[in-house]
Amino acid sequence: MSLNVIDLIKGQLGPALVSQAASQLGESESGISKAIGGLLPAVVGGLANNADHPGVLDAITNASSSGILGNLLGGSSNNPIISTLLSSLFGDKLGGLVNSIASFSGISNGSASSLLSLVTGATAGTVGKYAADNNLDKSGISNLLSSQKGIISTLLPAGLSLASLNIGDWAKGYKFDNDNDAIKTPVGEPKIDVTRSTTPTGTNPDRNNNEGGGSIWKWLLPLLLLIAAGYFLWKQCEKKQTTTTTTAADSTGSHTDTASTAVAPSDTTGTAVATAKTDENIDLNGVALKGYKGGMEDQMITFLKSGNYKNAADDSALKDTWYDFDHVNFKMGSATDLEAGSQGQLDNLVAILKAFPEAKIKIGGYTDKVGNEASNIKLSKSRAEFIKGALAKAGVGAQVLEAEGYGSKFAKVDPKASDAERAADRKMSVRFAK
Repeated sequence: MSLNVIDLIKGQLGPALVSQAASQLGESESGISKAIGGLLPAVVGGLANNADHPGVLDAITNASSSGILGNLLGGSSNNPIISTLLSSLFGDKLGGLVNSIASFSGISNGSASSLLSLVTGATAGTVGKYAADNNLDKSGISNLLSSQKGIISTLLPAGLSLASLNIGDWAKGYKFDNDNDAIKTPVGEPKIDVTRSTTPTGTNPDRNNNEGGGSIWKWLLPLLLLIAAGYFLWKQCEKKQTTTTTTAADSTGSHTDTASTAVAPSDTTGTAVATAKTDENIDLNGVALKGYKGGMEDQMITFLKSGNYKNAADDSALKDTWYDFDHVNFKMGSATDLEAGSQGQLDNLVAILKAFPEAKIKIGGYTDKVGNEASNIKLSKSRAEFIKGALAKAGVGAQVLEAEGYGSKFAKVDPKASDAERAADRKMSVRFAK
């Protein structure tokens, strides 16, 4: 079974990025998610149908080392690699694609255009990274892209087709029927004749023809079922990866560095109380940081401004209060690969530390209760060390006193619970220290 590159790209377009894009563009998260769901198959389809284009292959090769994946929200729109790639893929149909996606998702044309650049950057960067990691030359990249033709149409959300995106003339790998459903037939497959029977009334017509209806449904129904199954699988993946970002009712987690259990949040049932939150401007001495009201940045700045840090006698007065990162997440099993959207909150922490140079912090990493505990401790430690290293590179390393991994020591959710429930235990946190 050939690799589905869309599955690789979705890792770059997780809930944190959707939330930040919605805040930055002034759109709803549902609209952003819906637009990305339509753009991703369209962009991959464009690459698949231009798999032999030298400019496309050059762009993907260069994307792996251009840093696109590290700045999807900030640099996609003005990146020359992305601009060249969009021109090669869509040409004068670019405006039509943007209009169709905007209408489909209920967002503005400007937002749809920004998301097209973002998705194109994520796609080129991910495919380029995969090619580099697997030593694929341009021929290998071309073969990989060509192999996607057979699955693109089945991954489009309901209500959207390649034909409806106004890109039919570049979709050289597809043919479109003249009906409103615009069912796609890959080139090379026989096109079934659905011409109505011309047998005069009163003769013996084909029993299955029924004025053309019977013969259509013999192939149309299975195809519709296949598309429905593809859409269902798409939504299942999307549900796992684009669940609206939630945080505990109080994003401050209280525990001691030596205690065996953590003090429970305000919900006495032991289940995390989750409330959807939206990024707002958090004031840092006249500079606006994007973060949750009552979230990590807001609480840390409030604490520092109150004078409580300066007045703390020693580290023991600070060690019980931790602040959970709202957006910083690592990809599954990795201690060096952050999910898209994580860098923004690390930048916020750097800004806070630079604004309060006397403040010192400690980083903590945590896992859920699943798996070998020794491995969990090692992973959480490595993740904490990675963040410490990232802060050092940003110029505030002297303010990070320690990075420690606690594994599942403070996890609360049963290991038999769903992955979504256990996600509350997989986190990174920070506390003030002396």
